[in-house]
Amino acid sequence: MIKMIKATENNLDDLMKLRLEMLKEINHLPEEYSFSSLFLDDSQQYFMSGQHTTVLATEDGAAVGCATLCYTEMLPTFSHPTGKRAHMMNVYTKKEYRCQGLAKTMLFMLIEQAKEMGVTEITLDATEQGRSLYQKFGFTESREGMVLDLKLLLQKNIDRVEKYGCQTHSCCTCH
Repeated sequence: MIKMIKATENNLDDLMKLRLEMLKEINHLPEEYSFSSLFLDDSQQYFMSGQHTTVLATEDGAAVGCATLCYTEMLPTFSHPTGKRAHMMNVYTKKEYRCQGLAKTMLFMLIEQAKEMGVTEITLDATEQGRSLYQKFGFTESREGMVLDLKLLLQKNIDRVEKYGCQTHSCCTCH
């Protein structure tokens, strides 16, 4: 029988195993792929931080699915009067447990938790496979925001230094 539990620090090993399995699958990485120790350490520290709620689907004590809601607080606005927002991540079910309603149940639990906490907005990054489930919950495509990828910006600056010897801001026109 499948049980849903809120993860605690005692579930860290299960959380990490499922997360790494999910990342390999959605990024088409080989089974033998090794994540950097910094990535692993930072992931573990985040799970220990308490800035999230994670639900685990378990069978006979073994984790077979997970979903995480990461919390952020910002200045309140008229559309988000509490300033509390969240981002859904790591919604994943092992292949042999898919299409049994586990992800649906985990999402429901996390959305209810968010409501209780006064969260006014939940965002997520969806795979094609997950979109229909999220749409059933009322998630819609967003055209409100813009994103600045600082990793990409940093890489452009590194490339500029290597190529042109330029060490000024990314907006410079010295080349």
